[in-house]
Amino acid sequence: ERAYKLVDDMDQTTIHLTLNGYLIHKDSDEGRRQSIRSSTEAGSFLEEAPVEASAEETEEPETKDEEPTEEAEGEREQEAEAAEEAEAAEAEAAEAEEPPPPKQSEKKLANQFNFIERGSATYHYPLREKGLQTDPAPFETFSENVNQWCIYDAYMEELERIEKAKEKEKAKPVVVKKEETHAGRKLSYVEPPHSDSLSKVAKAAKITERMVNLNTFDDIAQDFKYFEDASDEFRGQEGTLLPLWKFQSEKTKKLAVTAISWNPKYNDLFAVGYGSYDFMKQGHGMLLVYTLKNPSFPEYSFSSESGIMCLDFHSEHSHLLAVGFYDGNVAIYNLKKASSQPIYKSSAKSGKHAEPVWQVKWQKDDMDNNSNFFSVSSDGRIVSWTLVKNELVHMDVIKLSADGTTMQGPEGLQLQMLGSGTSFDFHKKIDYLFLVGTEEGKIYKCSKSYSNQFLDVFEAHHMAVDSVSWNPFHLKVFISCSSDWTVKIWDHTIKTPMFVYDLSTAVGDVAWSPYSSTVFAAVTIDGQAHVFDLNINKFEPLCTQLVVTRKKNKTTHIQFNPVHPIIVVGDERGLITSLKLSPNLRKKPR
Repeated sequence: ERAYKLVDDMDQTTIHLTLNGYLIHKDSDEGRRQSIRSSTEAGSFLEEAPVEASAEETEEPETKDEEPTEEAEGEREQEAEAAEEAEAAEAEAAEAEEPPPPKQSEKKLANQFNFIERGSATYHYPLREKGLQTDPAPFETFSENVNQWCIYDAYMEELERIEKAKEKEKAKPVVVKKEETHAGRKLSYVEPPHSDSLSKVAKAAKITERMVNLNTFDDIAQDFKYFEDASDEFRGQEGTLLPLWKFQSEKTKKLAVTAISWNPKYNDLFAVGYGSYDFMKQGHGMLLVYTLKNPSFPEYSFSSESGIMCLDFHSEHSHLLAVGFYDGNVAIYNLKKASSQPIYKSSAKSGKHAEPVWQVKWQKDDMDNNSNFFSVSSDGRIVSWTLVKNELVHMDVIKLSADGTTMQGPEGLQLQMLGSGTSFDFHKKIDYLFLVGTEEGKIYKCSKSYSNQFLDVFEAHHMAVDSVSWNPFHLKVFISCSSDWTVKIWDHTIKTPMFVYDLSTAVGDVAWSPYSSTVFAAVTIDGQAHVFDLNINKFEPLCTQLVVTRKKNKTTHIQFNPVHPIIVVGDERGLITSLKLSPNLRKKPR
């Protein structure tokens, strides 16, 4: 109860032993007699004793009215005896004629067991109540609604303010504060430019923005984490895709999604490349890096003069991002550096491709621990790029030649036609082995060791091979898709496909799942996503679902998240849709 409580006094004394003492009160009769006896023996009182005795005799009859008791008689006898003894003592003293002894000081008879006299009892202070009161601190109720528009407006105002500050700084001459002459040199101290106030709170602002977004899209976040489609139990083997977040930026509405790559270290982070597949409508490109934690605004944003066609995250250094452009250049962006420009970029001098780069893929570091990646282009070259100090060093690995396609040149010369590569993929275990898909529909099995010869040629498709990819679990199996409406699954030791699926329209992209060797997904240009599981049904997809609803909008790319059961699909209008796989679509084989 947070208060002092009064406790009744408790008797703490316990008597263990009682002894009758021999001490007598000096004012009692017995005490007086003993004192008289001791004084007469000492010879100090010569005459006072009989006087006292007679006084006592006179006092006693007064106090004890009439009836003399036996006690009184006894006392009288004792007193008479005392008087006789005193007289005898006088006579002896007279005979001796010695001087009387000095008067002794009277001793106080103390009670040795009365502790109260010694001041040993503890004094109990009475309880007092004490109270304080302070003035309450002044406070004010403040409330404000925050939504994405408020945050956006605040960002825009801040950007305008920064631009104005930059213009003012340009107008001002640089202030040279102090000049010193030191050994013939001039040392000048330049005043540091005005630091950006937004950068100080950038991290806090990012966290707040994520929290606001999490509140805004709370139902989607709950679905992503906890929703499992219970209706799968009644569908038999079929499954569904549940739409989650949509990622779109104002700057990329007129650009197509040309590449998607998940970050290997941060499972919620993925990069999207924007460009155009239309030869007539080429313009600028964009590279945006989104996170699932903030669907409304990209974490990183880079702009490029040419459209981006492909990209790939480094498997170990997850901040490095290799990018291929429509103009044939390749570049590397470092997400750790706050720069809008790539840290490495090829040029016409350093062996850039003559035509669009359709795919880039990182490889293991070479013998000198230099990072390196490969690129494939329509010009028929497959090039290895190595990051050496401050430059990209290129080396042609292989040149694709189209067999039997020679062209009549001037003066009867036979010109060799180069095959144009559109996609490639490296084997997961055998480092030197890789596949290349071409515009003619062939798939070449190549080795890094042989630059002029192919290990094998598969007559795969009738049109361009849009994607080719090794199975992450089964080392012999790979998958390919093409604009000739088909998806084919191959064993690289057999010339003919093991499975052929006709999806009745051009297939844009195909991807293996990271959790099962038998599950893959494909997107077609009519806006549909198809998910297959060969373990359950070898003939038909378990799920065919419309992903983009607008007409004349084609889906271009699909990727599985490496950890979470979701896929992301990109289309030609710059929209990224994330979808959750229902339980029937993510069964793991035994």
